[in-house]
Amino acid sequence: MHTKLHNKLVRDHIPKIIKSDGKTCIIEMMSDTRYLEILDAKLNEELSEYQESKSLEEPADLLEIMRTVVNARGWTWEQLEQIRQEKAAKRGGFEKKILLKEV
Repeated sequence: MHTKLHNKLVRDHIPKIIKSDGKTCIIEMMSDTRYLEILDAKLNEELSEYQESKSLEEPADLLEIMRTVVNARGWTWEQLEQIRQEKAAKRGGFEKKILLKEV
């Protein structure tokens, strides 16, 4: 039987899906420290996938990872949204498509 090494963070139901396909998998439950390291790497992975494909599925994955990072670091989505709103009120958003060329 052929095995493939992954060593990557996957969604919670993936091991069950693999088993339902008649395959076996080896998983590891990570420490909190390792989990945060892997989450940071997963953010980069999902951003790269979005930059390559430009599909709506990738921002959905990024949003899920962001939600998970916020929770894993002990913050709330409400805190994140409050900071986002404060920054938008003070500095604006990105809707006007402004490219700063020189100062």
